[in-house]
Amino acid sequence: MATSEATWAYRDRHTEEFGRTYFRRFGDCIVSSIGLGTYLGDPTDEVDESYHDSIVRALDSGINVLDTAINYRHQRSERVVGRALDATDVDRDAVVIATKGGFVPFDGGRPDDPGQYIREEYIEPGIVDADDLVRGMHCLAPAFVDDQLDRSLANLGIETIDCYYVHNPEFQLDERSRETVYDDLEATFARLEERAAAGDLRHYGVATWDAFRVAPDDPNHLSLPEIVSRARAAARTTGNDATHFRAVQLPFNVVMADAFTVAAHDGPDGPQSALRFAREAGLDVFVSAPLAQGRLADEIPTGVADRLDGETPAAKALTFARSGPGVTSALVGMRRREHVVANVDSGRVDAMGADAFDATFE
Repeated sequence: MATSEATWAYRDRHTEEFGRTYFRRFGDCIVSSIGLGTYLGDPTDEVDESYHDSIVRALDSGINVLDTAINYRHQRSERVVGRALDATDVDRDAVVIATKGGFVPFDGGRPDDPGQYIREEYIEPGIVDADDLVRGMHCLAPAFVDDQLDRSLANLGIETIDCYYVHNPEFQLDERSRETVYDDLEATFARLEERAAAGDLRHYGVATWDAFRVAPDDPNHLSLPEIVSRARAAARTTGNDATHFRAVQLPFNVVMADAFTVAAHDGPDGPQSALRFAREAGLDVFVSAPLAQGRLADEIPTGVADRLDGETPAAKALTFARSGPGVTSALVGMRRREHVVANVDSGRVDAMGADAFDATFE
């Protein structure tokens, strides 16, 4: 797993190449504020090879955060991360590796009969109860997440996952009440607390798309304070001194800044944005879609672009995402080496201070 000693040594090798706040604390480790994501791309050998080269280049260039999920590209993304870790000269314990479980994954490609695959792979062996599946593809049951964690460890070829996310729990709200989802999360958190105590993961969290950035009356809303409370209860249930719940992942970019602008979570002094609540609760925030899945790579709204540093629209967009209060790292899809080069270059620009960041909303 990632260690304080190794990540700080990694930072020391690269720190002069980047802006002052490029490296940031994550627990007792230190990580790059730009991370490599592996969501996009077809499930092909060609894309695997491209990701492999990009990951090795990124690790050599000052990026030590790798984000994936078991369902990304039908498990291919996790597996290529594992192969790249074997190929790089960078020590495993200098790299923070995050993955996710929640969506039922296929194996290498989409089967001809997805329903049959799920029945034979998960339901008939007793890993999943059919009643626990939402829309036939998403599950929060502890036994399922337990199984997925084991598969992720095997795919990645590592002994410990640095951060394991429960993936898009708001998906359950299509068929279940909010209270039921909280109860299910607490049960799964208890299992993750056990796995953390056993050394299979170091931290865990929740990766979302809508849940934390939408208003409380939105059907997809989940309360971050309630989820933190459930994680603490899970730690008490399992006898851990403190919860291993450490991180949240949510989208944040120039055109989707709700995590900063929408006061959707009850704090000590009233409603707070997700970013503000997370920062005050001591949670790390890893932001997804900082380039809006490519839409900001070529153009940023003029009024905002003028206030951001960076040589290109993509660099400006990354400056914005990295400058959000409490943001630990912005996760960018990089399946080509040229993307790695460009994104590393953007890290040479200092993130904005609080006043400059606030001014982008004026």
